[in-house]
Amino acid sequence: MILQKLYLYYQRLNKNSESKIAPPGYSTEKIHFALVLNKDGNVVQVLDLRENSGNKTFPKSLIVPESVKRTNKLSPNFLWDNSKYVLGVDKKGSERAIECFNIFKSYHIEMGKNCSDEGYKALLSFLNNWKPEYLENLEHKEELLDSNIVFKFDEDKNLFLHERPLLKKLWMEIKSKNNSENFSECLVTGEWQPIARIHPPIKGVGGAQSSGAAVVSFNIDSFKSYGKDQNFNAPVGEEAAFAYTTALNHLLSKDSRQKIQIGDATTVFWTERDSPFEDYLGMALDLESTSGADNEEIYNFLNAARDGRKIEEIDPEVGFYILGLAPNASRLSVRFWYVSTVGEIENALGQHYSDMMIDRNFPKESEYPGIRRLLRETAVLKKAENINPLLSGAFLKSILTGDYYPYELLSETLERIKAGRPRSNRRNERIDVNYYCASLIKGYLSRKYRKRNLRLEVNMSLNTELKDPGYLLGRLFAVVEKVQEEASSNTTIKDRYFSSASSTPRAVFPQLMRLSQYHFAKLDAGRRTNMEKLVQEIVNNINTFPAHLDLEAQGMFVLGYYQQRKALFTKKENSKEEMNDDESD
Repeated sequence: MILQKLYLYYQRLNKNSESKIAPPGYSTEKIHFALVLNKDGNVVQVLDLRENSGNKTFPKSLIVPESVKRTNKLSPNFLWDNSKYVLGVDKKGSERAIECFNIFKSYHIEMGKNCSDEGYKALLSFLNNWKPEYLENLEHKEELLDSNIVFKFDEDKNLFLHERPLLKKLWMEIKSKNNSENFSECLVTGEWQPIARIHPPIKGVGGAQSSGAAVVSFNIDSFKSYGKDQNFNAPVGEEAAFAYTTALNHLLSKDSRQKIQIGDATTVFWTERDSPFEDYLGMALDLESTSGADNEEIYNFLNAARDGRKIEEIDPEVGFYILGLAPNASRLSVRFWYVSTVGEIENALGQHYSDMMIDRNFPKESEYPGIRRLLRETAVLKKAENINPLLSGAFLKSILTGDYYPYELLSETLERIKAGRPRSNRRNERIDVNYYCASLIKGYLSRKYRKRNLRLEVNMSLNTELKDPGYLLGRLFAVVEKVQEEASSNTTIKDRYFSSASSTPRAVFPQLMRLSQYHFAKLDAGRRTNMEKLVQEIVNNINTFPAHLDLEAQGMFVLGYYQQRKALFTKKENSKEEMNDDESD
């Protein structure tokens, strides 16, 4: 199923002249430099093809004759390669580089012995005359080492050597001679085809080998079946193998808008037919990475999705495919595969952000927090590299399917809140109940209560009508803390008591209530009356302090605390604004 959908995606892209997908027999590779050759085969210029992005330099992506898959055997590419093969040099100064160059040279002499192309003749002259020590005379001599290099004929301004018509024809003749002699029915197309012994490598999966890895691979004797070696065990035609790997590499490319990295899983997605939604999902799940016009466009889309409004240019019936890949030695493991429609994913995404929606503390906080930003709240030290990979995959799946959020989302978020984060002096821990962790907890509980048809509703803002014990205790803790803050500038009760108050209220709250009387006495009369009324209003709905709160009740405690504290500060800010307005009048 996965290979078939990728194969069909390649066919769709190949029909689109603007897709820049590699045609059969070619691959998209990262190229650093081009050697410009005259008729005599002399290097007259070294073109730097690298591109700048910010303060970094990246190689240019070019469509070149399909790369070979190398193991320990030396194998040259046609009309391009790295400096070992093209120049006989590398950064290590190894003798193996000379051997690579000689193989590159012999290969091109053999392949082009009957070629009349002037550019190819210049290449052969270059290879026959080149010596590694000549590198000293070239521009960018240090940067050329271990870089990928193509060629250009100086009489041809617009084309690289591999793009010249006669050489493109020559390459396809070479490819046809190398077709597999093993024919069988292709598992992808159902057609009788030459079967690929080795599939082209997949590149761009986070954490996998930079040289590429495989989705389909049989490389040891124990994998043999009925005497069949390597990928003959799962017969995929050479054409289909090229198509699915090219499509997948296109999705995984550096500038792709159809992938997102979450934990150790690289997730790609595509539609059955052309659809604007194809570009939306990645931005919708990681809004912090968008900017400018993209930002405005995706905000309009998310507003519509969250509010249940349909966008006319998006056909909800178009098929949508999502594939999550994770590194596994020289192979790739399929972490996630989901088949749906654009309409179903759009609805699920809108429901996700509706469930997560809660009042923000600061305008700069994202109204649509990305999945990576949310998951950092579950990780040690809130670092992305510490995100639980299994949790990230399960969280993404629940977003896209509309299913329950994983239980670990709640438990690990609460654990991180209680653990706090180190202060600057590294001695004391600071409890941090922020917008993002509150959003996670609110989303988890909202979805669970809704799917179980429970009457309990978690609102976006403070709900003074909600009688849930955990929520009321969280509100009470926030008020008592605020009273202490106004009465004293010392460390508040949050850092010392929050963890135990949210899990074993009976052991903590009687003491907190006694201590609060001391702080109430320090407030001015008007403020003291207002705060005492608020405490009494909350306490009137608490029959007794529970001995223990389970995790869901602890989640409600955090929400009650967060929303009550938000309300207290909002009310205070509004009061100041009203006073300023009165004074200006």
